[in-house]
Amino acid sequence: MRPEQSQSRAAGAERDSGRNGIFTLGPPRIDIFWLVLYLLLMGACVAVIMMWPELRGFGFVGLIITIALLPIGLRSGSGEPTGAENAMGERLDRVATAIETMTSEAGLSDAAKRVLHRRHERELLRREIQRDIADGDWDAAMILVKELAERFGYRIDAEEFRGRIERARAETLDRSVAGAIENLDGMIRDRRWADAYAEAARVARLFPDSPRVEGLRQRVDESRQRYKIDLERRFLMAAEREEVETAMDLLKELDIYLTEEEAEPFREVARGVIGKARDNLGVRFKLAIQDKNWHNALEVGERIMADFPNTRMAEEVRGMIDSIRTRVSQMSGAGGGRG
Repeated sequence: MRPEQSQSRAAGAERDSGRNGIFTLGPPRIDIFWLVLYLLLMGACVAVIMMWPELRGFGFVGLIITIALLPIGLRSGSGEPTGAENAMGERLDRVATAIETMTSEAGLSDAAKRVLHRRHERELLRREIQRDIADGDWDAAMILVKELAERFGYRIDAEEFRGRIERARAETLDRSVAGAIENLDGMIRDRRWADAYAEAARVARLFPDSPRVEGLRQRVDESRQRYKIDLERRFLMAAEREEVETAMDLLKELDIYLTEEEAEPFREVARGVIGKARDNLGVRFKLAIQDKNWHNALEVGERIMADFPNTRMAEEVRGMIDSIRTRVSQMSGAGGGRG
């Protein structure tokens, strides 16, 4: 082979290597397929923007994506595509499919669009209903259930959700009513009758559909009546055993529950108890004075004036009480002892 031919072949091989190798220095080849594809996509986006104003936002997004990806597609080489190029091609195919779908649906009516997307919307509705059930928002859940049945026709799903909502609502209502009644029972145990009556009315207003709130006021009435009867019995037993202090305490409490008519049968017993209590206090006061136990004398004297203010005994105590208080004050100042 002549030297000229060898040099010619070497130069040709070098040109081929420079055109097909990975270090190509020449300009990239433009792929006609990608160029046509991008032009079609851009045309579709422009058509959406011009023809359907309500979808103009989607059109602008598609146009921006298409323009941004245009240089990548136009730089595809002549050799076998790489993994990155294949992935990019798949993404572009998905974008093209999405734009084509959006364009084809743009002219459809709302009813037709609902038919096409009803399965997706069904799943969205189901998730929202389940969230409302978990949050205890029963009314909102029922509205969506009605939508699921009447708008999309999934009546079996709707009935299933209605059953779940009713069961969950009933369980929650029962727990709330049980808590309210327990609170009411605590007021009854503490004999806070005014608060108990108010609470019974409030619970009845809050849970009108619950059968457990029926007769709550009667429940308070019956509890109050039972306690009054128990007070009467204990007072009579204490008076019979001549437990004057206990009988007096019960009589003061019983006075709150009895009307004038109801108190009439107890007047005679009450007079006896009151007389004995007054006499006992008088004896205690005199003994304290004699023993110069001024603290005890002051305590008993103040009780006589409070419990029997209109008696002669109370009048006598008032004449002595200032002197007793002075002695108690002197004793406290001197650190104790007898005056």
